[in-house]
Amino acid sequence: MRVIFMGTPDIAVGTLQALAKEHEVVLAVTQPDKPKGRGGKMQYTPVKEAAVSLGIPVCQPKKIREPECVKKLSEYHADVMVVIAFGQILPKEILEMTPYGCINIHASLLPKYRGAAPIQWAVINGEKVSGVTTMQMDEGLDTGDILLKEEIILEEKETGGSLHDKIAQCGAALCLKTLKLLKEGKIVPVKQGESPTEYARMLDKGIGNINWESPAVSIERLIRGLNPWPSAYTHWNGKVMKIWQAEVQKGDSGREPGTVVDVQKDGFLVQTGTGLLKITELQIPGKKRMDAGAFLRGYTVEPGFMFENMTM
Repeated sequence: MRVIFMGTPDIAVGTLQALAKEHEVVLAVTQPDKPKGRGGKMQYTPVKEAAVSLGIPVCQPKKIREPECVKKLSEYHADVMVVIAFGQILPKEILEMTPYGCINIHASLLPKYRGAAPIQWAVINGEKVSGVTTMQMDEGLDTGDILLKEEIILEEKETGGSLHDKIAQCGAALCLKTLKLLKEGKIVPVKQGESPTEYARMLDKGIGNINWESPAVSIERLIRGLNPWPSAYTHWNGKVMKIWQAEVQKGDSGREPGTVVDVQKDGFLVQTGTGLLKITELQIPGKKRMDAGAFLRGYTVEPGFMFENMTM
């Protein structure tokens, strides 16, 4: 097939690479380059980097719905468009431009977790199973007909990062399978029902600010879901302390949530709204991630200390 690929972040790269091996990818469409770092040097998106290395032409429209952009896409005479985490809403003219339309690879088992951050919210909400869905895109937000699904079982210590990598790999394979079966006329699209979950809204740094009045189980899932970005954090002596790993412990001290109730060689226990949470890996400004034991050998945390509730 002649394919126009649309995507921007890391999760889309594997699918582009897989498509390039089995199909003719005539164009890669991605978001504009953005400045990064203190010098403000313009940086390629991950998809642009991959496309350039594969010798695939790149288009980076500020607004894909502009008439000149729509016209340019039509000139490639593609059979299908494949979309994964592109970052712009496609107009009807583009959705209906090719014979097979626009196929989206979505990082959840639709209709669950429609939205921008389905991977992280699946971990945060304690899902046991997630996965990938290929969908025939329509004008709604992740509401198109379902083509194929593939489940992924979440590990006990699954993080947003580890699930991201599994979904990226699974999505690439499911995309190839979907295109093959579509061409053979062997897929019957299935209408979506109502979503049983809230919209998987976009993440920002503020969501990682730990509310110690929440249950220990919920805080531990938040820590895993936001690892590696944007990360969960609390406040220690006026500084932001990122929490990378923690363990739910049995018991309840009866102390106020946010209070350190015990300090051990390999971590410290914090009272939450329900239960105790043992902090085992953390990071403070200017330092690398470290296990809590190493932190405690260089810094003092005593029972009775209370983590501060502040905004980042």
